[in-house]
Amino acid sequence: MALFRRSKDRAPEEAEVEGTAEADEPTAEDEIAVRTRGPWDVDEVADDIPRVDLGALRVPGVQGMELRMEIDKATNVVSAASVMLDGSALQVQAFAAPRSEGIWDEIRAEIAESVTQQGGSVDDVPGPFGRELLARLPVRTPEGRTGHRPARFLGTDGPRWFLRGVITGRAAVEPAAAVPLEALFAGIVVVRGHEARPPRDLLALRLPGQAQNARPQATDERPKLAPPERGPEITETR
Repeated sequence: MALFRRSKDRAPEEAEVEGTAEADEPTAEDEIAVRTRGPWDVDEVADDIPRVDLGALRVPGVQGMELRMEIDKATNVVSAASVMLDGSALQVQAFAAPRSEGIWDEIRAEIAESVTQQGGSVDDVPGPFGRELLARLPVRTPEGRTGHRPARFLGTDGPRWFLRGVITGRAAVEPAAAVPLEALFAGIVVVRGHEARPPRDLLALRLPGQAQNARPQATDERPKLAPPERGPEITETR
């Protein structure tokens, strides 16, 4: 099942309403919604934590981490960032979201349905960032058999953005191993921008050190919901 349904699959009236870009001026409701922990919006942060600038995301630099930028083969667009640390990985993506409500509840249900349809299993449980999914993703073993890979799906609704994280490796099953990646996820800063965007639009990432005006060309294709796959990568070790 696709997480992002393209508007042409809907009736014209539905597509116009659901795909309308959000206005960029804050309202009183935005000011009231004060959050007590990260991930953070760029306007909420005043610390001096060193972070890697990836465009829409600023990721804390952690000693020993390996940063991988995942690039869509068809479009050559940077689609996600992954941090490898101590045998575990955290993949992150940021999306535009409606001003009036969060989208994590809806997305969580879609992920759960997709995983189960593909032969996996999933539990919706409380976690350090609210509700999260503990999943067993179906994979093909070297012997040609079907196995399962554990994964944790995290989500945070921010001011007009949504950040999704997927933890795999030891941190998906060992609480102690998850602590560093949970801290890293909490320290991420999202740079939403003020331009109007339709809900669920992928926020543009760029390679570390890449100039803002040299971002890969945008595409009208929306990311599909699937267990995380590793595409072509550019790796940076800190």
